[in-house]
Amino acid sequence: MSTNAAFTARRAAAIPAGLSKHLDVYIEKAENAELWDVEGKRYIDFAAGIAVNNTGHRHPKVVERVRNQLDKVTHTSFQTTPYIDYVTVCEKLNELLPGDFPKKTFLVSTGAEAVENAAKIARAATGRSAFVAFSGAFHGRTLMAMTLTGKTNPYKAGFGPLVPDVFHLPFPIPYHGISEQESLTALDRFFRSEVDPTRVAGIFVEPVQGEGGFYPAPVTFLRTLRDICDRHGILLIADEIQTGFARTGKMFAMEHAGVAADIVVMAKGLGGGFPIAAVTGRADIMDKIPMGGVGSTFAGNPLSCAASIAVLEIIEDEKLIDRANEVGRRLKAVFEGWQEGNEFSCIGEVRGLGAMVAIEFVRDRETRQPWPELVKAITHTAAEKGLLLLSCGVHGNVVRVLTPLTIPFDHLDEGIAILKDSLRAALEKVERGQ
Repeated sequence: MSTNAAFTARRAAAIPAGLSKHLDVYIEKAENAELWDVEGKRYIDFAAGIAVNNTGHRHPKVVERVRNQLDKVTHTSFQTTPYIDYVTVCEKLNELLPGDFPKKTFLVSTGAEAVENAAKIARAATGRSAFVAFSGAFHGRTLMAMTLTGKTNPYKAGFGPLVPDVFHLPFPIPYHGISEQESLTALDRFFRSEVDPTRVAGIFVEPVQGEGGFYPAPVTFLRTLRDICDRHGILLIADEIQTGFARTGKMFAMEHAGVAADIVVMAKGLGGGFPIAAVTGRADIMDKIPMGGVGSTFAGNPLSCAASIAVLEIIEDEKLIDRANEVGRRLKAVFEGWQEGNEFSCIGEVRGLGAMVAIEFVRDRETRQPWPELVKAITHTAAEKGLLLLSCGVHGNVVRVLTPLTIPFDHLDEGIAILKDSLRAALEKVERGQ
C-alpha cells in the first residue's frame, strides 16, 4: 500500500524545500467537504483549498460541465482563437461586481497574475507610478504582488530588490491597538511627507485581510478610502481573491460597505477547483490598456471557464450566500461560547464575515501576546484526529476556518467537535513543552 511517509520521502528528493508544506498527508479522493488520503484516512475539510472550493470538492454540476467541455476543446489560447465560455464568464462578472457603471473583464490563471495586471492597468490608466498597500496584506508571490504584500517572512526575505514606488501603511486592527483613525492619519501624513497623491496610481486593499489574519476592514474605513481616491484621482483596487464568491455572506466582501472599487481582482472560488482568475474594472479604465498589453497563453482555459460558469450557477441556485451566513453564524456562536467560558482563556478574539471565520489565540488576554506555538499544535493535532485546518496572521497565531459553503451541517458539527478536542489536546502538549 502507498503511504504518506513514502510520498513524503519522494517529495523531499524531487521538490525544493522552499515550497512550504502544512502536513505530510497526500490526498487521493475528495467529495464536498470530505477528503481521504492515500492510506484511506478520512478528513473533514475546514480549509477548502484555501477558499477555492466554496462549492465543495467535485460538485456534480462542475464535474458535468467540465466533462462535457473535455469532449469539445481543452485549449486554443483565447487571444489566438476565442471561444464563447470566456466571453460568458466575463459578462457574468461584469454584471455581478458592485458599481453602477459599465465594466469590462479579462481572465488570467492565478490571483497573483491578476494583481500584477491590475497594477499595470492602474499605471496605464492614470499615468502615475506609485501604489499604497497595507501592513499584513497578502497579494501574491510574483514580483509586484510580493512587493505589495505586507509581510516580510517568508514572502520577501531574500528576494530583493523589490518593485520601487510601493508603500505600506498600517491596516486598522482595533484588537491590536491600530484604530481606523490612526490608519487614515498615517495615510494623510504619507501624502504630506512622502509621496504627493497626484503620483499615486492606486490603493490596494483586502476588504477582509486573508493571510494577514482575517481582519475585516471597517465599513467606514473602506468608504473613506473611496472618498480619498475620488478626491485625488487614485484608483481603488479591491483584492477579493479570498473573499469573493459568497465566502463572506455577500457575493463580494466590498458589498458589506456599499463600496464599488475601480478595479477588482478575483480568483480562488471562481473556478471551483480549476485555475482561473479575473480582473474586472470600470470600462473607461480597462479600455486604456494598450493593444496586446495584457494576455497569457493559458488564461481563461476552456475547462476553467466551464467550471466557473457552473460555480456561478451553483451559488445562485443553491443560495450559497445565505448558506455562508448560516455556516458563519453557527461557527461564531460556538467559538464565542468557548471564548466566554472558563476553559479556553487562550482565545483572544473570534471574528469574521459570513463563512470566513477566525479564532485568534493569545498567551494572555490582557497583554494579547500571540501564541503561534499553540496554533501549530492545534492544526497538527486536528489533522491527526481527521480535521484539516489552516493558520494565518502575521504572527501565525490565528486559526482560520474556511469550510466549503456546501458542507453538510452534520459534517460541520463533527469538525467543530474535533477542533474542540484538538484545542484541549494542544494545550496539554504545549504546557508539557512538547
